[in-house]
Amino acid sequence: MPEPQGAADEVRSAVADAHRREWAFVLAATVRVAGDLDLAEECVQDAYLAALDAWTRQGVPNSPGAWLTTTARRRALDLYRRQQALRNKLPLLVEPEPSHGALDDELDSEFVGRFGDGGAIPDDRLRLVFTCCHPALGVEAQIALTLRLVCGLTTRQIADAFLVSEATMAARVTRAKKKIAAARIPYRVPETNELPDRLRAVLSVVHLVYTTGHTDPTGAELMQRELAQRAIDLARMLLKLMPDEREVRGLLALLLLTDAREKARTDAAGRLVLLEDQDRTLWNQEQIKEGSFLVTEALRGGQPGRYALQAAIAALHSEAPTYSGTDWPQIVRLYDVLMCVWPSSVVALNRAAACAMADGPEAGLAEIAELERHLDDKRDTSLAGYRYLPAAKADLLRRLGRRDEAAQAYQEALALTEGAVEREFILRRLAGLG
Repeated sequence: MPEPQGAADEVRSAVADAHRREWAFVLAATVRVAGDLDLAEECVQDAYLAALDAWTRQGVPNSPGAWLTTTARRRALDLYRRQQALRNKLPLLVEPEPSHGALDDELDSEFVGRFGDGGAIPDDRLRLVFTCCHPALGVEAQIALTLRLVCGLTTRQIADAFLVSEATMAARVTRAKKKIAAARIPYRVPETNELPDRLRAVLSVVHLVYTTGHTDPTGAELMQRELAQRAIDLARMLLKLMPDEREVRGLLALLLLTDAREKARTDAAGRLVLLEDQDRTLWNQEQIKEGSFLVTEALRGGQPGRYALQAAIAALHSEAPTYSGTDWPQIVRLYDVLMCVWPSSVVALNRAAACAMADGPEAGLAEIAELERHLDDKRDTSLAGYRYLPAAKADLLRRLGRRDEAAQAYQEALALTEGAVEREFILRRLAGLG
């Protein structure tokens, strides 16, 4: 007898929720057994497919993540044993199914015997991020592959973070996988002395995970809260692992100061509220205090890095009594330094917005016009399809009273925007222009 449609929908919803929340945990635990990321990913995917059937028959378990982890690890251990048996030309031994606790002990002991215990890296997820950020790959390939396989981001989300098309990003991930297979690059936990060489890519991974969670480019809600919190947790673990790295302090500071504004970013109806209109009493003062302290530490001792500088900008926003009372000239100067450390069209666009506040909307429009010229003559195509470029231009035109031009720019931004909350905001702006 077929299951009621409502029950099937409930199971599909539970599996989808477990994918969002638990993918990174399940994959990180499974690769400890598989020793191969592609194999681990296959086993985890099998576990999620098995959940659709098992949970429909047995009900959704109290701990979906634990169920998925046990199922995936069993699958990985079974495949590993089969491979070992084939290599040794021995028949596969049939053993009674162990209890969950005994199985976990067995799996972990097999992992330690083959791959080591992870050394100083305290968390499975962080250990796997460092492992996947292999220096044999280009930095962008390291980051994209890690975001896709370890952090569970979709190819579309990663493409949005890199400002490229989904097809381009899918090709990059495929090439990275093929290079790993062709070069026989092992998924080995790096030694402590190898960690600094992989830190740049790891920091980028954590930052992009937070960025995707902070503003979901395609979802019905503004944030993916679990994803943003996962990034903050990883940044905290990084700081414990590498407490003397100033950029690790800068990254954690940036995430905390940005995340402190979470409750003020939408109103009671779930509509987007821009920074200038936010109720600052809703900002998390404990996070601001911690983030500001970390910024001070990150800026000491030489040339600051990109995360420390971004965190310093976030700190100025957090400490300002009002939006108009923000030290905009100082923010522009910090963006000037950031452009030297990390030349980026996105940074240039953010600088243009700061210039508009420091020197007036015309100054900001002039900066945006220069970015558009670079885009038109192909000198820099990184902002092609970037929804915040026409959105920023539209806002400045609106402030200048150039309503028709503002409406056209908002329409361009709307065509590039898929997230429901941001689309609703643009439509409100358009309605306000009449």
